[in-house]
Amino acid sequence: MTEALDLTAFVQCLDDGAMRMDFAVEGIDGADSIHVIEAALSKLPGLTKARVNLTERRLAVEWSWTRFDPALVVETLGPLGYRAHPFAPRAAEEDVEAAKARWLLRCLAVAAFAAMNVMLLSVAVWAGNVSDITPETRDFFHWLSGLIVLPAAAFAGQPFFRSAIRAVRARSLNMDVPISLGIFLALTMSVFETARHSEHAYFDSAIMLLVFLLAGRYLDQAMRRKTRSYAANLSALRTPTASRIEANGEIAYVPAVALKAGDIVLVRPGERVPVDGLIIEGRSEVDQSFVTGETTPAAVSTGSEAYAGTLNFGGVLRIRVRAAGAGTLLDEIERLMDGAAAQKTRYLRLADRAARLYAPVVHSMAALTAVFWLLAGASAHDAIITAIAVLIITCPCALALAVPAVQVVAAGALFRSKVLLTAGDAIERIAGVDMIVFDKTGTLTLPELGVDGVDEAPAAVIELAARLALASHHPLSRALTVLATEKTPINGAQEISGAGVRAVIDGVEARLGSPEFCDLEAEAARARQSHPESSLIAFRRGAATAVFRIRQKLRPDAAAVMALLRARGLPIVILSGDAAPAVKACAQALGVTEWRADMRPGDKIAYLADLKAQGRKPMMVGDGMNDAPALAAAHASLSPITASGLAQAAADALFIGDQLAPVAATIEISRRATALMRQNLGFAVLYNLVAVPLAMAGMVTPLIAAAAMSGSSITVTLNALRASGAAARMAASRNSPVAAAPRRPRLNEALP
Repeated sequence: MTEALDLTAFVQCLDDGAMRMDFAVEGIDGADSIHVIEAALSKLPGLTKARVNLTERRLAVEWSWTRFDPALVVETLGPLGYRAHPFAPRAAEEDVEAAKARWLLRCLAVAAFAAMNVMLLSVAVWAGNVSDITPETRDFFHWLSGLIVLPAAAFAGQPFFRSAIRAVRARSLNMDVPISLGIFLALTMSVFETARHSEHAYFDSAIMLLVFLLAGRYLDQAMRRKTRSYAANLSALRTPTASRIEANGEIAYVPAVALKAGDIVLVRPGERVPVDGLIIEGRSEVDQSFVTGETTPAAVSTGSEAYAGTLNFGGVLRIRVRAAGAGTLLDEIERLMDGAAAQKTRYLRLADRAARLYAPVVHSMAALTAVFWLLAGASAHDAIITAIAVLIITCPCALALAVPAVQVVAAGALFRSKVLLTAGDAIERIAGVDMIVFDKTGTLTLPELGVDGVDEAPAAVIELAARLALASHHPLSRALTVLATEKTPINGAQEISGAGVRAVIDGVEARLGSPEFCDLEAEAARARQSHPESSLIAFRRGAATAVFRIRQKLRPDAAAVMALLRARGLPIVILSGDAAPAVKACAQALGVTEWRADMRPGDKIAYLADLKAQGRKPMMVGDGMNDAPALAAAHASLSPITASGLAQAAADALFIGDQLAPVAATIEISRRATALMRQNLGFAVLYNLVAVPLAMAGMVTPLIAAAAMSGSSITVTLNALRASGAAARMAASRNSPVAAAPRRPRLNEALP
């Protein structure tokens, strides 16, 4: 036991009395690492759960035995080749991932530089072997090639060598084991053949193999990197201190985690609520977007619920604490995110599934080849050369490139369709979706608020109201400001907290704000009856009055894209935390028959879980913090680039712009790309079925094996380029009716 390793400061106590700690783990490379780590930790007494998040390279452990020492986790993983550290969001997500990307890029640069130089020497040897090169000159070129390749391969091959060593230590096999073995044997054989003055050495083949594989590994790593740490986004909403009202009425500033149920806290305008609780005094408007998804501030008063992390816009609130710290809804969202993300990491990519069968088969064939030729009377040298030829010809370069090569081309196609990938396996999961679940606010609607009823008011009234709005900080007022032709606030305008803005214009008072503030309750009641989904802002100056309806506008091509997706056989559901009238109006406008309103983050996850239990593979499209757990829980997920940082971190891809067409484009391109991935993997299998028997029969020299291996890699790369054809067709669709609302598209115009 390492006494100096004190991890107690990082341990969290959960509601059920269990203890939890998160670790950032170095060395996690793929799905095999998940099984190795979790299997090793399952043997520790007292540990009840160990879950690895592959994307975040994070390990979460829980235990119920209070005497369990989390340092055992570090000590258990160390001998397996994994270094564990207490989880810190920036170090785990940004620094570590960026450092690994730079390291892979350095390895690739070293391998590529060595390969370029060695290929010049190899061309001279190949040409000389059919002309008049002397043995001394050929040996010199071979030794010079070895001098360049051996140190370069020792450095550039580290990503594969380290992973292979970890797998062997854990008594398992992954794709990097045959890769490392093939490179090592090819280099060893090249040195041996050079020392024997042979015509052929294979330094060039080994280093070119590393170049191909490192390119795929770096591109895969680049797709895995996230744009933000979701832990940091949640932390930004947490309020470290709170204003507690003591029994004598005095206010004491205390850490939020020190609050207990029953305490009374004071929340002033502009402050975030530090706790979950019940408002016992005060009226205000609160930004609850991360709870409901609705960006319009919610009116709250005595008896209303308050949630930690929400922003108070208007009046002073007194809140009786129900939960603080670990028991808040904000903390529940984080736990839901963790659980959903951990479940998603169980998804095995096509290459991972192939590798599980590939590695043991390759090793077995090479070993059987050597044994067979030894029994047949061949010399040890010839038997080993034949076995190495089998390893080289089956070395999984084509298999390793089959998926990353398509990913790179498809990522470019998606980028041209205004979609950015944030997860390495996003394409495969998006291609498999069979229904789409949309959030409403900020997803089907534009993030900016729009104003209805403008044509019902005189232009002079609209101008005055818009200029008054320039003096307000209220979100509803900001929607009016775009209507102002003169972008200067009215002199002397005064904002009254929780009510609105007033100013005296030519001796007459003008007011903009709530209907009550402007004495327009009757007009507001009629507007709410005919437009229940809208928020209202009123204006009065003497006898001149107006009630403006503030609502979110649907994305301009939303209806056309909904029709297109339904035509593609994809059922559509809308899940929203907004009120039923607003959700119903949106669903009717888009022709969507199935929708749910007033849904919390846990409700959305439960709905998705029910769909999965029915065998469905839903894709979630959402933008808010309340959508983040559902985005992580869905089979695949997509968010607009304007989404919250937490939603962006949870989504598999982000789309840019006001159009919804990228959602349809993402599905179409992903399906095409996944078909090409399967074609590449099928070709790799077919190639091995033909090439391996020839190599085992001794009919293929290592040189021919290396050439065949390189040819297979080039073939899968050229096939991957076919994904760009889908990109060209998708780019052409920008000028199609799908991208050019409001005209309704013909289905054959929308997508290829």
